Amino acid sequence: MTRSGLLWVRVRDDGGPGTAHAVWHVWHDPGDGPRAYVVSGPGEQHLPWLPDEVELVLRSKDSGGRLLTVPATATVLDPGSPAWDTAVEVLRPERLNATGDVVARWRERATVHALRPHGPALESPGHHDTGDGATPVRPAAPATVGRRPWHWRGRAGARRNTDR
Repeated sequence: MTRSGLLWVRVRDDGGPGTAHAVWHVWHDPGDGPRAYVVSGPGEQHLPWLPDEVELVLRSKDSGGRLLTVPATATVLDPGSPAWDTAVEVLRPERLNATGDVVARWRERATVHALRPHGPALESPGHHDTGDGATPVRPAAPATVGRRPWHWRGRAGARRNTDR
């Protein structure tokens, strides 16, 4: 778990397949079990509000593909608490391209989550779900209704192979 700089947090939607969000994280073991710390909010990565139970999809370091899926407990850390201070001390040095005082920005506007894996793996090498994991595309209104838009000097395809 500690060798990957990216993991997916899957949030289940009403018993459906759920949505997975790729997140930057840092693994840390404060002594009572490993956990991943994640920062989200303005100026950081976008992450929806996490329920108490999520799934962590870990990738292979070699191929980048799905390797392991484990259940995890998501906990919001309160700014100023000892757990929040520990998380920020682990996250701050790993935050690339940080501008300004990131600790103050995280305290004011960001959310720090601790994701703690528990229980047996839901998927492991050789025991993956047979589905492709693709999310169906939601239908959208067509971009052009009716006539095609006018183009200065016509369309390129209309000018090709024509006799003058």
